[in-house]
Amino acid sequence: MTAARSNRDGRADQDELARAFEAERPRLLNVAYATTGSLAEAEDCVQEAWLRLRRLDDPGQVRDLRAWLTTTVGRLALDALGSARARRERYVGPWLPEPLVKDVGTDDPADRVTLDESVSMALLVVLERLSPAERTAFLLHDVFGLSFGDVAEVVGRKPGAVRQLASRARQHVEQGLPRFPPTYAEQRNVVAAFAAACQDGDLEGLVAVLDPEVTWRSDGGGKVSALHRVERGAENVARKLLAFTRRPIDDVRIAEINGAPGLVMRDPDGVLNVVAFTVDGGRIAALDVIRNPDKLTAVRS
Repeated sequence: MTAARSNRDGRADQDELARAFEAERPRLLNVAYATTGSLAEAEDCVQEAWLRLRRLDDPGQVRDLRAWLTTTVGRLALDALGSARARRERYVGPWLPEPLVKDVGTDDPADRVTLDESVSMALLVVLERLSPAERTAFLLHDVFGLSFGDVAEVVGRKPGAVRQLASRARQHVEQGLPRFPPTYAEQRNVVAAFAAACQDGDLEGLVAVLDPEVTWRSDGGGKVSALHRVERGAENVARKLLAFTRRPIDDVRIAEINGAPGLVMRDPDGVLNVVAFTVDGGRIAALDVIRNPDKLTAVRS
């Protein structure tokens, strides 16, 4: 075989490998983002996986490319999560995941993550209560379909131990997610009713749309003012929300937040807010308000 022929074959192999990797990229971003809660860290993990794939002596010998990439990204994301946990211990106030915001009714081909149930804000908040190993075992096995043997390689445990990790995590997730989740249209209606009640100063209407045990978290990261603790209870949350919105807020729009209807707005002080809602049984069970500007750099204001 001539050198020119060899070079052409090599480029063809590289092109085929790149196409196969790009086909897996949306799923890999989901894996890393669901693990870390950070899109920037997710993209770093996926890029490092690509570099490791290219450095293999013979990538063509990888029998199951999807499984290899998923375990590689899972391991990288677990490492990133471990580092992030130390930083979050010093975080000012509640920590919330970076939101994925998309204008309603658009299908932007530049969207970097395919929005699905694996990256819902409700799930990500629940996952924060788990240990890194539990979180990884649950995501890689239950959500992304890896075998316990493959997951064991990622978390450094035996398959039986991984099975137990996933089982414990599953119980926490089932307890933390809505029992009666809404349809997309139902959530949009609830969000619209919430926004109208806030803008009208309607305490009774706002209490009616909130679950009696509603929780309100706000993430400012010390960069802007925000709640320093979680507020609970419909009456308490409604009164404090109306105090917060007593000055008119004109720039409010419904957007998709991690695949579900939520709100994007600027408050009277000009601070950008992204509000994610967890709706259960027709009422708002949780409000997660991201105000930290570092997490909102990609959001259209």
